[in-house]
Amino acid sequence: MAYDVIVLGSGPGGYPAAIRASQLGFKVAIIEKESLGGVCLNWGCIPTKALLKSAQVYEYLKHSADYGIHSENVKHDFGAVIRRSRGVADKMSKGVQFLMKKNKIDVIMGYGKVAGKGRVEVTAADGSKQVVEGKYVIIATGARSRQLPSMPVDGKKIIGYREAMVLPQQPTSMIVVGSGAIGVEFADFYNSMGTKVTVVEFMPRIVPVEDEDISKELEKQFKKKGITILTGSEVTSVDTSGSGVKAKVKSAAGESVLEADILLSAVGIASNIENIGLEETGIKTDRGRVVVDKHGQTNVPGIYAIGDCAPGQALAHVAARKGSPPPSISATWKRNITTCPRGWITTTSPVALTAHRRLRPWVTPRRQPKRQATK
Repeated sequence: MAYDVIVLGSGPGGYPAAIRASQLGFKVAIIEKESLGGVCLNWGCIPTKALLKSAQVYEYLKHSADYGIHSENVKHDFGAVIRRSRGVADKMSKGVQFLMKKNKIDVIMGYGKVAGKGRVEVTAADGSKQVVEGKYVIIATGARSRQLPSMPVDGKKIIGYREAMVLPQQPTSMIVVGSGAIGVEFADFYNSMGTKVTVVEFMPRIVPVEDEDISKELEKQFKKKGITILTGSEVTSVDTSGSGVKAKVKSAAGESVLEADILLSAVGIASNIENIGLEETGIKTDRGRVVVDKHGQTNVPGIYAIGDCAPGQALAHVAARKGSPPPSISATWKRNITTCPRGWITTTSPVALTAHRRLRPWVTPRRQPKRQATK
């Protein structure tokens, strides 16, 4: 079947783009290799907030006397907390499945690879292949956890964010390398659950993309909660030969060795642009992202890229904004997507909130004209 629009990836960029295209009367197919909703709904924004909610409730109960409520022998079930988080993610993914059905969007499960202008090859889980054809292709393949050579993720002792969400047992101690949103949210969660947490950050302050005053306040609150913070520090190697991990840390003060049950690598993300047909199709990339114009179109006419695989901040709501409505496929959709307003929130306790405005007159405060005096 030939489609008007083929969307490669069903994350917060891909599925809004597919919905909006369908609402405008186009025949749409969306290709997904794992679960509808992408990383955000299944392994990112949503399940982490479910974990943090459980941690918040646990903290409230431990300090309920401060609110005039007495509770004794408060305990948590780590396995039940994890299961609740996965249940929330599954429910959200099923919600996206419902939206696809409601908007008459064909869902094709499998690994998609651009096979030329208007053609995507899809490999199913059983190895069978099919070629899906359409007038336009939107690449929305998202991103994954970035790995450093000094900390190769093995999924057991050195883990990424996915493993951190589904650990079978709560670790007694944990080293978190990286203090961006992913790092500090997991640090806060595991600390609240009772794990001894040490955060190692290469930059001079934690959450380095936030305003400096936010970084200072968050570090103060983290230390108050018992989280050890090491800024201006670099993990040069990790020994996993023993029962836990031994991380060699280098800083201006010299070298030291940290020991813990497990190490979480949270050093950023890398776009999913490998093995999706970009080289064969001649689509240009730069510094790990697909090169696009101000309407989101690549150098190959009819092929677009949005979300974490394209330039700009890797934020779910930015991807959704760029994908809904989809960029410049018709005159109805034509718009400049490079000046979307951006704001983000790092969900810890306390919450770190930063709002940024970008060149949009409807989000920029303007002085109101003075009223003329009435006679």
